[in-house]
Amino acid sequence: MGKINRLDEHLSNMIAAGEVVERPMGIVKELVENCIDAHATNIEIQISQGGIESISIIDDGEGMDSGDATLAFERHATSKLKEVNDLWNIHTMGFRGEALPSIASVSHVLLRTNNGNESTEVEIKYGTLVCAKPCATPKGTMIEVRNLFQKTPARFKHLKSPQYEFSLISDVVQKFALSHPDIGFLLSHDGRTVFKTRGNGSLLEVLMQIYGRETAKSAIALDGKDNDYMIDGYIMQPQYNRATKYYMLLYINGRMIRNYHLQKAVMDAYAPFLPKDRYPIAVINLHMDAQLVDVNVHPSKWEIRLSKEKQLEKLIYQTISEALTNRLEVPKIKINKEEKKEKIEMQELEFTYERDNQTKQLHLDVNQSFLSPQKEEQVKIIEEIPDTNIEKKELIKVEKETVDYTQLPKEEKMLVKEDGFKYEIKEEPVSVNIVSQEESMTVETVEEDIKPSDSQLKNEYFAFKPQVEKQKLEISKEESFTPKNPSLPQLRVIGQFHNSYIIAEGEKGLYIIDQHAAQERYHYEVIRKQILAGITETQPLLIPITIESTMSAVSQVNDINALLEQLGIHLEAFGNTTFVCRELPVWMKDIKEEAFLQDMIDIWEKDKEICIDKLRKRAISTMACHSSIRFNRSLTLEEMKQVIKDLEKCEQPFHCPHGRPTLICMEDKDLIHEFERG
Repeated sequence: MGKINRLDEHLSNMIAAGEVVERPMGIVKELVENCIDAHATNIEIQISQGGIESISIIDDGEGMDSGDATLAFERHATSKLKEVNDLWNIHTMGFRGEALPSIASVSHVLLRTNNGNESTEVEIKYGTLVCAKPCATPKGTMIEVRNLFQKTPARFKHLKSPQYEFSLISDVVQKFALSHPDIGFLLSHDGRTVFKTRGNGSLLEVLMQIYGRETAKSAIALDGKDNDYMIDGYIMQPQYNRATKYYMLLYINGRMIRNYHLQKAVMDAYAPFLPKDRYPIAVINLHMDAQLVDVNVHPSKWEIRLSKEKQLEKLIYQTISEALTNRLEVPKIKINKEEKKEKIEMQELEFTYERDNQTKQLHLDVNQSFLSPQKEEQVKIIEEIPDTNIEKKELIKVEKETVDYTQLPKEEKMLVKEDGFKYEIKEEPVSVNIVSQEESMTVETVEEDIKPSDSQLKNEYFAFKPQVEKQKLEISKEESFTPKNPSLPQLRVIGQFHNSYIIAEGEKGLYIIDQHAAQERYHYEVIRKQILAGITETQPLLIPITIESTMSAVSQVNDINALLEQLGIHLEAFGNTTFVCRELPVWMKDIKEEAFLQDMIDIWEKDKEICIDKLRKRAISTMACHSSIRFNRSLTLEEMKQVIKDLEKCEQPFHCPHGRPTLICMEDKDLIHEFERG
């Protein structure tokens, strides 16, 4: 007797605060959830010194009367629950009634609230009520938390720099904005606005503010449901990925959560499209009956328990896989358009001495030749003027204009001088043969002498006429083929770069194809199709393979074989800790059999199940890699065309089995910008 003490209320609140209020970010999360439960349409968060000095949160919600304003700071006092059954049907963000008393026990809190009828101010200093009195304040609630953990040094010393603490606050506010795009959020730090949303209900607009315009433009809308769950939100194209999994945001009925199994379903759906150790960007809203989820797991409310969790995992996987398959795009080359190029201005020559008209014209021509090309009129000469028997070698000067030589009638041709004037040359009609692009055609130009009577005219002609190389262009007929995936553009091979990449042109611009990855994708789908068709031929092994394992695994050999026999693999117990395999499927000839079998047994021991599809995918990927074109191999034009044709036969031609892109695109608009033609 006498060893057990009943803790007083203040000490109990401080202990509870250790779970609810770990750092300033936890306070912001709890208070913003209260604002959402109060049906606020605008929430303003003001942070000073990373929240260590002060946190102020203002909303325009329902507010409270004087009695509720004081009662809210007592333990387990909440407006969200009334009876036991309400605990299993929670539709609000908060429900425990622990946040406010826990916060007030470790800080100096000032609350002002107005419910439309009366206004109240409540001040509590480290768990002690200072005052509760009427005040003047707008409708809604304002709560200010100052000097956090000043009287709990054990917790205060574990806080990090203000910049780090504010980064956590900023992250959680952005997550709130993504889950509630219909609420306007304003976040400021030390008097400077850092983040703001309009609250117009547009999730895409919030995505653009957080992740940037290009990322938001790549967003793919989700729409999936079954009898119990409904999914919406957005996922980004695989080319927009991150090095950590913290950009996969999951919300259940508007509540931000952390759940490993649901995140894994997202990663599994992205696995064919992402390289190893890269993670997608996704904002996924899960809607369900509140009775299917238990949020009363931890005071911080990040963790949950789900009924029919496997069913939800499958729905997430299928919804994302279908969305990616239907809306996948060729990755685009990212060009930094913000970098301003230095503009070079040409100096114009100035002369001050007296000169005659002929000298003035000469100086004018010199100055014109140094001006920026953007200031000159564009002159386009398409064809070379042929040498003909010109009866009248007189040039007639006409109005100054830009001339398109191809638009002239056959009876006359134009000689365009650099001074911008056009001159007519009378000549005999010239016949022109037009050959279609589908036919084989030869373009030849023959340069002959022209003998105008005026020697000055002759010099001017040869000075400004275009130089056309003699060339021969052949275009062969090819069968038109519609790609199996409609998102893959029609490509025409141009050439090969560094014996590793195929260069092609398409509807949107210049495409660069990784020859190894493209062939790997094609071979992967071919081999997979053969295996899934039921080819289960096995090959007896001259020397059986032995695999060391555990006594527990060997004792359950029948359970393991029940799964492995779907792949045509059978194991036998060989002693207490060893398996032996005497035959293997023919399709495993190009992989390391012993390592593959060892991995399967290890996976089974960990999860008591084996994902046949994943193991088969890994084996097929290895075989496809070994049988594909390697880097640094020179290809003929026909071989390059065949790579493109094989890619067009793929159901998913954009990524190799390991998640790397098979082709990327540099769009026309980017080329125009880089060459400053826009």
